[in-house]
Amino acid sequence: MEHFIRVVMEKQDSLNGLNESVFPTHEIYESAQGATIIQIPLPKALSEEQADAMANKVAEHFFNEGYDDFDIEVSSDGELDETDEITYEDDDEFFEDYGVMWFNEDDDPIDEAEYQGRKVKLGKPMAGDVKKFKVYVKNPKGNVVKVNFGQKGVKIKKSNPSRRRSFRARHNCDNPGPRHKARYWSCRKW
Repeated sequence: MEHFIRVVMEKQDSLNGLNESVFPTHEIYESAQGATIIQIPLPKALSEEQADAMANKVAEHFFNEGYDDFDIEVSSDGELDETDEITYEDDDEFFEDYGVMWFNEDDDPIDEAEYQGRKVKLGKPMAGDVKKFKVYVKNPKGNVVKVNFGQKGVKIKKSNPSRRRSFRARHNCDNPGPRHKARYWSCRKW
């Protein structure tokens, strides 16, 4: 099995701060969904604790370089426990378990708006097209924008306390930022 650290972010034309002294061997490529992926090989498998520590260090480096919207995967030698993973085949099952993840921060009771000529529900996460999830919200200017978040094909284990703690620390979920940013919605899922 190949061991790696993988950083997935929105498409980047150039990556600032990705230098050879920090990442001596790395591969940069584009996913089928158009995301930029940086894969850094590891010489051996890491334990869960080592993987969490490594993810935090890589996240800190990218935050310091000015990137704030990315996901990090680290391969580990931990056995996959199928009971921690949940795959939803349709939206109904997801909403039965998690409910409607929507609230209107404004006093404005409007929960529908028009986005590119069609009516959409505001603030209601749904299965995504570009990323794993998407949600339509109004930005501070009052425009309706689509926020894509989450990585397709990756199962999260938010029931694992150490993974949840690492994710929330890595993405600074104590201060998730504005609703029109992906980090806000990712933190809400975790």
